[in-house]
Amino acid sequence: MKKLKLSVVVPSFNQAEFIDETLACLFNQHDVGRDELEVIVIDGGSTDNSVEIIKRYADRLAYWVSEPDRGQTHALSKGFALATGDVFSWLCSDDLLEPWTVREVLDFFTNRPEVQFIYGDARWIDREGRIVKLKKEIPFNWYIWIYDHNYIPQPAAFWRRQTYEEAGGLDEAFDVAMDGDLWPRMAQLSHPHHVSRLWARMRLYPEQKNQRMRAKSNLQDREVRERLGISFRSRSRVRFCYLTAKGLRVGWKFATGCYW
Repeated sequence: MKKLKLSVVVPSFNQAEFIDETLACLFNQHDVGRDELEVIVIDGGSTDNSVEIIKRYADRLAYWVSEPDRGQTHALSKGFALATGDVFSWLCSDDLLEPWTVREVLDFFTNRPEVQFIYGDARWIDREGRIVKLKKEIPFNWYIWIYDHNYIPQPAAFWRRQTYEEAGGLDEAFDVAMDGDLWPRMAQLSHPHHVSRLWARMRLYPEQKNQRMRAKSNLQDREVRERLGISFRSRSRVRFCYLTAKGLRVGWKFATGCYW
């Protein structure tokens, strides 16, 4: 049986505080051969000591560059255009994968050739890496995803190259909610499959991009939902749908033990 290869793109800009740990977690994956994991770092021209850190991993990176770009989504698109793997994902330079993640993801895709897009569970960690809370999730449900929020944990999401290409790749118009834009386009091609395994640790701190740019992220999330046919003209209807979706999600998570 052919060995699959996972391509992980790491976008970064002035993340010297975290990028060493992020790259180390990729190169310390359990039972993963060098021909099974491809790591591509796209740095946006950092002015801290990120480049010095990246250079320490240069012999293990498939490709790296440090140059000005048009933002995170552009950096990711550049990386995926160079990727040669069968499976894609990205890992922000302040997030982490668990040591067993790559092996389990590759084995899952090998054993389930019909599945195109998967996501696992995650843990929120603080700046120092201490666990803040769990992010165990439920299976993908269109109604809940559209009316509640994008609950797929980005660093714990993996998909086949073919699905990414058929979906049209990332859209540079979305520089914060680029995952929330990509997921439904891929989900329309192949229903996302949830795997109840902890696969990632997501960093939560005030300077984290989605925290700093929460208002813009919300606007882009709304744009995605409008494109999917949701009208926000009737506030009462949207509110009703939101509360219904939230109730379904909370009840589902409680019933399946996601909160502990």
